[in-house]
Amino acid sequence: MAWFRRQKKASGGSVARAAHNEALEHLTAFVTSRTGVEVFIEPKTTVTETTVILIAHDGEWTRRRVDSPEGARRFAHKMAIPVYDIQLVGYPQRMRDFNERRKRASS
Repeated sequence: MAWFRRQKKASGGSVARAAHNEALEHLTAFVTSRTGVEVFIEPKTTVTETTVILIAHDGEWTRRRVDSPEGARRFAHKMAIPVYDIQLVGYPQRMRDFNERRKRASS
């Protein structure tokens, strides 16, 4: 009777690594294809992991999960763009304006 068999569980490391690489590629493409991009770090919550929002000069934005706030800062440093903590500075008005324009255009 073998109720408690010791089996190795799949770690999912390669899946997580692939998702991380995909997110970095997306963020890099966003930075290189737009002007005036800034990084805003959103803290980990009970529902979501740490995320970054990249916001362009016109308010267009994208959000992706990152491994840590330090990882987000390293990304911003590597891309030579400013980085802010969303808890300290809040969401920029240009992002709200962009969302409002998009909402009006779709209705």
